Amino acid sequence: MKPSTQRIDEATGRYLPIIYPEELPHWEGLRARRLVLQRCNACHGTWFPIGPTCPHCLSPEFAWAQMSGRGVIHNYVVFHKAWTPWLEKRVPYAVIQVELDEGPRLTTNLLDCPVGEVGIGLRVVAAYEDITDGITLLQFKPDTEASGKRHV
Repeated sequence: MKPSTQRIDEATGRYLPIIYPEELPHWEGLRARRLVLQRCNACHGTWFPIGPTCPHCLSPEFAWAQMSGRGVIHNYVVFHKAWTPWLEKRVPYAVIQVELDEGPRLTTNLLDCPVGEVGIGLRVVAAYEDITDGITLLQFKPDTEASGKRHV
């Protein structure tokens, strides 16, 4: 995998993430269906978004660590407007903020869940969506092993 500045997938019209060199371990992990984030060697804190130093203790020493891919919806919004032509077939759709069991929060989409069933506290698990031959996005879906359970 290499850094990418391509903004739109010509085949689908879908917007693509810009991939910077320092983010490659994260994106390569997603391609392999693994969620990897930075973990501080000093305080053992884990964080996202990706950055050069630990936001907890400011140490520049870190390693890439695999996460469980499980968490809880911390916040969400349901969009009823298609902001791009690619989204026209998908409204309404939920954009969620997931608090991973390891602590960091990620903003992404919720798959396989009617918008009427989305709620704060819903347990979710990572789902990986290949959007091009080289880019895989991290999405989430309800955690069926925790079906009906909400974190309080």
